[in-house]
Amino acid sequence: MQRLSPADAAIEAALRPHLAGERGRVLLAVSGGPDSTALLAAAAAIGTADTIAVAVATVDHGLRPESAAEARAVADLSARLGLPHRTLAWTGPKPARGLQAAARTARYDLLAAHASRIGARLLLTGHTRDDQAETVLMRLIAGSGPAGLAGMRAERVLPGGLRLARPFLTLPKADLVAYCEARGLGFTRDPSNHDDRFARARLRALMPVLAGEGLSATRLCRLAERCARDTAALEAAAEAAFAGAERPSPEGSIRLNGQTLKALPEAIALRVVGLALERVSPDGAERLERLERLVLDAILPALRAGAPLRRTLRGSLVEVTHAGDVAGDMAGDVALSRAPLRRGRAGRAPETRRD
Repeated sequence: MQRLSPADAAIEAALRPHLAGERGRVLLAVSGGPDSTALLAAAAAIGTADTIAVAVATVDHGLRPESAAEARAVADLSARLGLPHRTLAWTGPKPARGLQAAARTARYDLLAAHASRIGARLLLTGHTRDDQAETVLMRLIAGSGPAGLAGMRAERVLPGGLRLARPFLTLPKADLVAYCEARGLGFTRDPSNHDDRFARARLRALMPVLAGEGLSATRLCRLAERCARDTAALEAAAEAAFAGAERPSPEGSIRLNGQTLKALPEAIALRVVGLALERVSPDGAERLERLERLVLDAILPALRAGAPLRRTLRGSLVEVTHAGDVAGDMAGDVALSRAPLRRGRAGRAPETRRD
């Protein structure tokens, strides 16, 4: 039995809890790079001893001539390790702009569909501390709030109920490269990782310079941990505040007590309205800047002034009703419902104002 170095032992220790006791298959997303190749090899080593049902999938985005051969290399390695493998092809037209984001969405859609077919309820990826640091830096540049700066979650649930976990999120990429090299495992290096057409690649090239100024991967990941901790507390407080502010309303709509809402700290009020929007129009998250404009610049001032307001955002109609002076309080309620569709613009409603 091969003696494990401390770094190798840490890799297998990080992965083992995600495999132990899992019912049904565990699906590994393996691109053929060093991170996911280490994930594949470590899972095979653990599974050999614990008889874990592990399956492997590679998404071939079809964006480079080499991608098909890289997927075959993962299939060959999976076969040598005794694990079933499937290549999932991203077919159809590719966007000229936002290519990496579209590829990421397609990748998770394909993996989720395959997981459903084989009965896997857990999807594992090889994201590392380096990936987390780059994600936090990108979101910092984009002006994200605490939720965005929390970076990638170690575990979350994808639409449809599939659990996604990233067991190596606290481990440096160099350790995973060394794990592969110590076992003589070949791996590929995606040239897009160094293609300066993509923001992530440009930032990756800057990381050594930033680390020299003190903004290291370790500090960026520590920022993510702190933001995740604070975000969890804020979200819990917002859920409780939402429950306390919600009034009876017709099905498909939400009504919030304006007096309760305006008395909340702004960070909580912002999230309470965000929760209401998610429930009324669960079609996707709204950008923080637009939510801030709606809540901080419109709803709360209207509640404090006792003034009516009517806006639309993300397919929702948001209204502040004027309750009149009741015991010295001018605040009305905040009512949210699906916005009526404008003729010829299915799925979108015009932004309206009445204030």
